[in-house]
Amino acid sequence: MQQPLKRSKPRLSRAQIFNMSFGFFGIQFGFALQTGNASRILQTFGADVEHLSLFWLVAPLSGMLIQPIIGYFSDKTWTRLGRRRPFFLGGALVAAAALALMPNASVLALLIPPLLIGAGMLMIMDVAFNVSMEPFRALVADNLPKEQHGYGYAVQTFLIGAGAIIGSFLPYVLSTYFGVSKVAEQGHVPDNVIWSFYAGAIVLVLSLLWTVITTKEYTAEELQSFEEHQEEEETASHNFFSIFRDFKNMPQAMKQLGLVQFFSWFALFSMWVFTTPAIAQHIYHLPATDTASSAYADAGNLTGVLFGVYNLVATVFALLLPKLYQAIGKKKTHMIALATSGLGLISILFIQNPNLLYIPMIAVGIAWASILATPYSMLSGVVPAKKMGLYMGLFNFFITLPQLVNGVLGTVLVKYVFQHQAVYCLTMAGVFMLLAAVSTRSVKAV
Repeated sequence: MQQPLKRSKPRLSRAQIFNMSFGFFGIQFGFALQTGNASRILQTFGADVEHLSLFWLVAPLSGMLIQPIIGYFSDKTWTRLGRRRPFFLGGALVAAAALALMPNASVLALLIPPLLIGAGMLMIMDVAFNVSMEPFRALVADNLPKEQHGYGYAVQTFLIGAGAIIGSFLPYVLSTYFGVSKVAEQGHVPDNVIWSFYAGAIVLVLSLLWTVITTKEYTAEELQSFEEHQEEEETASHNFFSIFRDFKNMPQAMKQLGLVQFFSWFALFSMWVFTTPAIAQHIYHLPATDTASSAYADAGNLTGVLFGVYNLVATVFALLLPKLYQAIGKKKTHMIALATSGLGLISILFIQNPNLLYIPMIAVGIAWASILATPYSMLSGVVPAKKMGLYMGLFNFFITLPQLVNGVLGTVLVKYVFQHQAVYCLTMAGVFMLLAAVSTRSVKAV
């Protein structure tokens, strides 16, 4: 019997692609608040600088466990709300609650130390962010034809940057322009951070609702009618434990991209964890234990501004990525972006003027745009369409593993090798970005 003709997936308008990814704006708004302020909050509650990386281990651990599972089940979940939408909406609601509670740990603590409550909220937040983020990557591959994948991931990167800009700048804006206090008594989080986290929770929920309401997902039958979703014969049973088989049999290009991701995310983890204490020590010359002074608050606010700058650069640079892909290819684009970031991070060691810190953050922004888009655009062309969610989740292994390694080594390095000087962690991050750039050369062109 003749098989029915397969049809091409229809192209979507720019507005449809924007609406489909708008939820990422809210996710990154909240994620930027977390990356810019979590170390500051944990130090406020009593964490030592050499132990910060251990608290941050929650993020990669939750990602390693959650994203492949969410990817697997989102591939197989068909509800009235859709295939991917139930997951990122549910994750957003939990993440919003954790955002609102984390800076209030000192108020909530009765029998449990605030540090443990803060760390617990960080864990819940990370799990929820992972539940929300993974299906968004797969949604692009589900809804767009292959020729629009690069543009779809570039739009996601643009919205990620836009959300992160506002989330990163918000504590500084509230204290500088609206008079919200940037300092608090020992053991308490300043009001400008607390109100920023409240705003992040609200924006997160509203943006996810926008995507859920405005975006249509294809049914299983509709997906099967498209040529890129043609069923493939499988001799082995396909159940939950086939995740391990799929990981073992991942495409060669995915393994090569995995090495690039390992070096890139090792560097990013160091930057997120240690930028605030590095600025406090290296630029403001504060002792590691000083977390209640106005100068430390300035260091924390400057970190938020710097993170906002690199996200602003990433937002703009993301719009250039499709043209760069056409001009020099995805591999060269990614390699140049990573090398630029590596040199920028290393340069921080030689900077004493806080105004000059914006230069390396511009370099980081160029890499951040490419890290968020280019590997996924390359990956979407080499993995089976029917397992897109699973493979996007498995690809997250190469993001979480380096953070776990860094988190364990970070405590030893800061205490015994770097002598409590967090700025050397940023230097190390630059070296790993350069290693990521070099390893990109081995990736099979896709």
